[in-house]
Amino acid sequence: MTLWIILALLSSVALAFIVWPLYKSSGRLTPLLAVVIVLAVGVSAALYNKIGQPNVPSGGGSMPDSQEIVASLAERLENEPDDLDGWLMLGRSYQSMQQYDDAIAAFEKAVALEQGQNAQSLTALAIALLEQHGGGMTERAASLFENALALEPTNPNALFYGGGAAAWRGDTALAADRWEILMRQDAPPEIQDMLQRKINEWRGLPTEVELPTQVELPTDAIVAISLSLSDAARAELPADATVYVIARDPAQPSPPIAVSPRRLGELPVVVALSDRNAMVAGRLLSAFQEVEIVARVSLSGTPMAQSGDWFGSLITAPKDGTTVNLVIDQRVP
Repeated sequence: MTLWIILALLSSVALAFIVWPLYKSSGRLTPLLAVVIVLAVGVSAALYNKIGQPNVPSGGGSMPDSQEIVASLAERLENEPDDLDGWLMLGRSYQSMQQYDDAIAAFEKAVALEQGQNAQSLTALAIALLEQHGGGMTERAASLFENALALEPTNPNALFYGGGAAAWRGDTALAADRWEILMRQDAPPEIQDMLQRKINEWRGLPTEVELPTQVELPTDAIVAISLSLSDAARAELPADATVYVIARDPAQPSPPIAVSPRRLGELPVVVALSDRNAMVAGRLLSAFQEVEIVARVSLSGTPMAQSGDWFGSLITAPKDGTTVNLVIDQRVP
């Protein structure tokens, strides 16, 4: 039963964090390498200690770790090769651990079972191929994105990467068309500037874009965090590092209540947390009178705290309805 709780959480969360990746300054298409590892939610006390307490080493724990869970799933699929959801979960699990060859093999199994007729699975396979090649576009990945768009023309991931694939082939008009569709789908404010700049560049228009002076928060936002980085932290950290914004119960830090990932290059940014960011079904942010907000820059790309990561934290009452200021200015020992 524990295994299925973990895998259900992985299935519901993993793809949410690869919808809106960013280009690096070189203009090279880079897939989001911050697929959240939630394999240990509800299972691994040690992993929760790492997520919930950035400055405290992980406890021992007696629960199975993520590697054991993934190995167990892989072994089961050898006997149940027609389990589509199982192959998708296995692919996302390997992807979150940056085992891209294994992720590709698992996604290929899923695509074969669906006879190549599911846009999300095709896109997942293509993204894994990009990650395998360090973010560089390949002929096979580009073809998979085209197939995904033929099946689902408004798929956000396929539109983003399909736009990049079109530009890679030299078809900047098609690339701009696809990203304009993406813009009309209410892309998050923090990436709209990047999208518009590239669209203007592809259209031969001025690339200067006027940024909004205020960030309009979602109507269901429960707590908003104005997140920034100290000069010392910025000087040491890569712009493409992953930042995990975590809400947790001060009295029971593990498991976290809600998690939202960002890229370091987006900071300063306002991050809104709502019940949609809940990590465990039924454990909602709106139910807490007081929460601790932790923002941690992960050098490894995973939610597990490691020595050298930078973080900041504060305690707030989420029902106050105010935006709190949080600076990442401390280093994990």
